[in-house]
Amino acid sequence: MRRFIGALTGITLVASLMLAGTGWSYHSYLLSVQQLQAGLAKASSPQKKAFLLVDVRTPEEHRAGMIPGTDFNIDFRDIKNRHRELGVQPDDHIVVYCQSGHRSNIAAETLADLGYRHVYNVAGSMNAWTEAGFPVDHPNR
Repeated sequence: MRRFIGALTGITLVASLMLAGTGWSYHSYLLSVQQLQAGLAKASSPQKKAFLLVDVRTPEEHRAGMIPGTDFNIDFRDIKNRHRELGVQPDDHIVVYCQSGHRSNIAAETLADLGYRHVYNVAGSMNAWTEAGFPVDHPNR
């Protein structure tokens, strides 16, 4: 009987995770800082890269230093209300980062929920970027 209840509980959990709207389905992608750096290096200029780069940290964090080529700074808490400011289409590629990857994961999933099909969260985000020794830009300097 205990096995049956355990199996039933497991099946119920799996089924509930598969249902739409549970918040458990991840549909954004993970990108390493090395992959991001390679994508930035391929572009002839930061404005001509094949993706939009969005810092989803606070404005104060952004001013302290950002990944070169960053196009926007929109706090992850505001991304749902301000996503149209990005000026992108559902099939465009959007890369988001924060300090550690947690807030950018939330932002990436929010953008994917809004219908953007190619959203990438930078694993480790700024922490991983600086640990890898990649350059950091400072706005208004």
